[in-house]
Amino acid sequence: MSAPLLLWVVLLRWASGGGFIRGGRTWQHCTDLRPLDILSEAVPAGGPARGMRVFQVQGVRGFQLSASRPRALGFPASRLFIHCDRFPEEFSIIVTLRALRRPAKRNEYIFTLMVEESPSVLVGLRYAPDKLHFLFWSQERAGGWQTRVTFPNVSLSDNQWHTLVLAVSGQSFSLTVDCSIPKDVVVETPFPASLSVRRANFYLGNRRRRKGVFTGLLRQLVLLPGADATPRICHAVNFKVATLSVPSVLQDVPARPVSNEVLKYPYVQHRLDYVEEYQNLVTNSETMGIEVFTIPRVGLFAAMANRLTPPGSAIYRWTDGKFVHYQNIPTYQAQSWKYFTIGKKIFLAVANFEQNERGQEFSVIFKWSRRKAKFITHQRIATHSARDWEAFVIEGEAFLAVVNHREGNNHNIDSVIYRWNPRTGLFETNQTIPTSGAYDWEFFTIGPYSFLAVANTFNGTSTKIHSHIYIWLSGSFQLFQSILTFGAADWEVFHIGDRVFLAVANSHSYDSGTPAPSNFYAINSTIYELNITAQMFVKFQDLLTYSALDWEFFSVGDDSFLVVANSFDGFTFSVNSIIYRWQGYEGFVAAHHLPTVGCRDWEAFHTAEGSYLFYSSAKEPLSKVLKLKTT
Repeated sequence: MSAPLLLWVVLLRWASGGGFIRGGRTWQHCTDLRPLDILSEAVPAGGPARGMRVFQVQGVRGFQLSASRPRALGFPASRLFIHCDRFPEEFSIIVTLRALRRPAKRNEYIFTLMVEESPSVLVGLRYAPDKLHFLFWSQERAGGWQTRVTFPNVSLSDNQWHTLVLAVSGQSFSLTVDCSIPKDVVVETPFPASLSVRRANFYLGNRRRRKGVFTGLLRQLVLLPGADATPRICHAVNFKVATLSVPSVLQDVPARPVSNEVLKYPYVQHRLDYVEEYQNLVTNSETMGIEVFTIPRVGLFAAMANRLTPPGSAIYRWTDGKFVHYQNIPTYQAQSWKYFTIGKKIFLAVANFEQNERGQEFSVIFKWSRRKAKFITHQRIATHSARDWEAFVIEGEAFLAVVNHREGNNHNIDSVIYRWNPRTGLFETNQTIPTSGAYDWEFFTIGPYSFLAVANTFNGTSTKIHSHIYIWLSGSFQLFQSILTFGAADWEVFHIGDRVFLAVANSHSYDSGTPAPSNFYAINSTIYELNITAQMFVKFQDLLTYSALDWEFFSVGDDSFLVVANSFDGFTFSVNSIIYRWQGYEGFVAAHHLPTVGCRDWEAFHTAEGSYLFYSSAKEPLSKVLKLKTT
């Protein structure tokens, strides 16, 4: 069976799967089998309650909760449990939240259910650094007993929206994060078959105290009695913000007011007004790529892939609002960097294009030394004119994929996917994939499925070749779709609402067997959109580009943008790169023209002071930081 057909079968099973009850027991419920919207119940009809503010981030609205009046964020459980005062024996809890990037120093409560006169938590959900705890009160022992079910390796503090589904049945507890592989835990103490909620109150983001209040944004909190809600949630495309029920004030299209007053939101909506030069960064040499990353409790960094050896490549640290030189690392015509973590280990991999002084061709993985506060060599891997690294995790295992561009004059060679071996602490070959003058890997997930797209550039005679998208099935990547590209240099995946897009940067059109075009470099780059029905990416929009080498997607307030790295128009390297604004049915429309010289890479990043774009030049030793001015 072909990979696309197999995916179609799997998706059909996944989409049509009904709710299930773990353990095979039934719940003689005394509430309706309907979603009980805890969050909406806490919101008055006229708008947010005291202690709640609405913010919009990445196009999605959520509540920020105040720690000053925790009791104000509560309501009697009897408002939800209308027909009786017993908590369901089997149920799901659906939460959509955005935790702050900074590591939590303490536990933060997403919600609790507590009896008025007791300090104990009847039912609660608590987030700790890299852990999620589900709490419940068991009366099987004398005096009662607090049980804690812990789900380890749950990391939500990345400033992204996530949707969690916790399914509970007896001794079985299952957690699904963004429709990935469920984490299952079985404990000795089952969830009680009869838990009274008489005189109990729900509290949002706290346990009736100021300490431990949830500091992020909360969008959805729903209790679904009697069923695993995963099949109901995991049917949309943008699973991170999939909704079962959200308060009306947080919905994407708020109701129009009855009066003629202008609808006002209790948040400031930022809009990109213009772009200004912020910092000119003189680099060791021409820069082929930039990687911007944050090391927790250390700071924001930018690794520059510099062409010349020596002096190699430089790493800069954001200090007092500017990038300042931090560390030099020996590299050999470096093309790109990739920052990634495995547990508490921090790594930075460089793709070297040329041989070292000894005639050896290695790309190198560096590891952050906390003692030295520097990156030090961890592992050398033999590569062939490497262009790019991509790091990703599938089913709890870490992978690292390298793009091999050519070996000598042979562009049709294998690129390699490596798997992390926790016993040796090294990456080992896991799979090879044939590529043709490849430039870029792009990993992405859609629901529980993992994909890897490769940008093939040149097969030795033509740039008019197919680039490929692979899907992870049965322990390896298998071909999912082939797309005709023209010197493809980059793939960029992004989401707008429920829609998934994949943009390719086409660099030039050359074919030794056909007449030369009037301009090799003025060529359309294309944005594709996932068509769920067809189970494939289909063309959405063509944009005229000039030897495009990179796309970068970013958002400002409600608006979504794409910036393209135009590098050469056939006559000069001084070419405008362009920011395109998402205009809905019009697609992407040019909004800002940015003067660049041999632009090779764009990176978007944010600090407490604002939002920025960072571009590298492959033709001069000068990179520039641009600040996005908003109104």
